[in-house]
Amino acid sequence: MAIYQIKTSQKLPISLEKAWDFLSSPYNLKTITPPQMGFNITNGVKENDKMFAGQVIVYKLSPLPGYKTEWVTEITHVKEGEYFIDEQRFGPYALWHHKHHLTSIDGGVLMEDTIHYKLPLGILGRIAHSIFVKKQLKQIFEYRHRTLETLFGKM
Repeated sequence: MAIYQIKTSQKLPISLEKAWDFLSSPYNLKTITPPQMGFNITNGVKENDKMFAGQVIVYKLSPLPGYKTEWVTEITHVKEGEYFIDEQRFGPYALWHHKHHLTSIDGGVLMEDTIHYKLPLGILGRIAHSIFVKKQLKQIFEYRHRTLETLFGKM
């Protein structure tokens, strides 16, 4: 059983409050997701809605050209201004657990993400991971990094 992990971090020259305000809005997920993925929330989350523990977010996306899927996540934990965790309930992964952590630092905020994930289909999932899934996830987080720098500046 292969469970993979991704860790990312980014420093932004904004306050903890501003970072939390942006990241705790599920609506902003579309902004930090590459446009070619066709990300759209389908269960009525509005622009000013804030996440809360127990919130279910349903969206459609296209992880591969010509393939659309529905992904359902639940916000399982929220500690205001500090961290939140989203977990996949239905979607392309056998396991998806994503912790978003924010820390106030000199001149800004440190954002850290830790994702644990597992692909379905046993050996086929492990092959898919080595061929394209790992690379695609890296590209998604690189896009997010660049987008957040464009929106808030670089530290």
